[in-house]
Amino acid sequence: MKDALDDLKITLVEESRLPQVDLLHLTFGTVFSDHMFIADYIDGRWQTPEIRPYGPIELYPGAKVFHYGQAVFEGMKAFKDEEGRVFLFRPDKNFERINRSAWRLAMPPIPEEFFMGGIKKLIELDKDWIPDGEGASLYIRPVYIAIDNQIAANASRNYRFMIMTSPAQKYFSGEVKVKIEQHYSRACAGGVGFAKAAGNYAAQFMPTMEAAKEGYTQLIWTDSKTHQLVEESGAMNVFFRIGDEICTPELTDSILPGVTRDSLLTLGRDQGLNMVERKITVDELVDAAESGELKEIFGAGTAVTVLPIKGFGYKDKYYPMPELDNPIAGILKQMLLDIQYNRAPDPYGWRVRVL
Repeated sequence: MKDALDDLKITLVEESRLPQVDLLHLTFGTVFSDHMFIADYIDGRWQTPEIRPYGPIELYPGAKVFHYGQAVFEGMKAFKDEEGRVFLFRPDKNFERINRSAWRLAMPPIPEEFFMGGIKKLIELDKDWIPDGEGASLYIRPVYIAIDNQIAANASRNYRFMIMTSPAQKYFSGEVKVKIEQHYSRACAGGVGFAKAAGNYAAQFMPTMEAAKEGYTQLIWTDSKTHQLVEESGAMNVFFRIGDEICTPELTDSILPGVTRDSLLTLGRDQGLNMVERKITVDELVDAAESGELKEIFGAGTAVTVLPIKGFGYKDKYYPMPELDNPIAGILKQMLLDIQYNRAPDPYGWRVRVL
C-alpha cells in the first residue's frame, strides 16, 4: 500500500545556517532550523507534501487566516540523550489535539502520516540543530492555516499545514510572579479555550503587558463569568500545593488539556502523591496563602516543562510562596526530564525514538 509520504518532494538547503548559530545561547523561538514541511489541502484533497528550505511563504492579502483567524498550532519537543539518540515525547497527544483544535475551527483533519512523518523527516534532516544538555531541545511547531483568497465570513475551503523547528534552551530565566486577572478573560464557556487556536494567545498579550508594568511575569486567568474560578497561568496549565493536595483546575471547554499537565498527574499519582483535578477558587487560594496552607504554585507546559512560581498578586496585595528544601515541583520536573532525556525507564510508552 502506498504511503502518504512516498511522493514527498525534498529540496535541501544549499548551505546550512547552523555554523552561524550559537546553540548554547538562544532566545526562544527566534532561530529556525534549515528546513520546513508544507502540505496544502486544495478542493477537498491533500496535495503532495514538500520539505524545502525554511523561508517566506506567499499568501494573498485576502487569505482567510488574516481576517477570521482560522489558525491552530501545536508545540512539542525532540530530546537528545547522552548517546546522541533522539526522542519525541507523547507525539500522539499533540496529533490528537491539533485535530481536535482543527475540528473546532471547522478545518479538515490533518493526516497522521503528514504530522508524524513530516516531523520525523524534518528531525532526520536537521538533527544537528538539536542542542546537547538538559533543558535543551528542538522545539517543533506544527501550524495549520486557512488560505482561501476570499473575505466572505465563512470557513475556508483550502488550507496549508506547515511544520517548522527551532533549537531551544530554557524558556524562562529569573523569578516568575503572577497576577490573578479580574477583568480580562482568556476564554469563555462554549468558546475555543480547549483548542490551541492562535487567537487565544493574541488576546492574552495586552493584559499580560499591563501586568508586567506592575512587576508580574504572567497572569492567572479566571473564568469569564465570575472571575472566581482559576483556569490557567499565562500559556501554561497551573498546579497548587494546598495542604496535602497537589491540585489543578479540572478541564472544561475553556482550559487547554496540556500534555505536560496530564503527564505530571500520572507521575505524581504513581508516586503516591495526592494529585487532584477540581474547581479551585481565588478565595480559596487567598485563604490558603494567608493561613500558610498554600506551599507551592507551578506552571506546566511544553515550553517551560515545570515552572515554579514565586508568588501571586491579588487586589493590590502580593502573596509570596515559602522557600522549601525539596519542592514537589522540582521532584516532578526531574522525573519528567529523566524520561524525556532517556535517563530513566519509561513504563508509560511516552518516549518515541526518531533517530
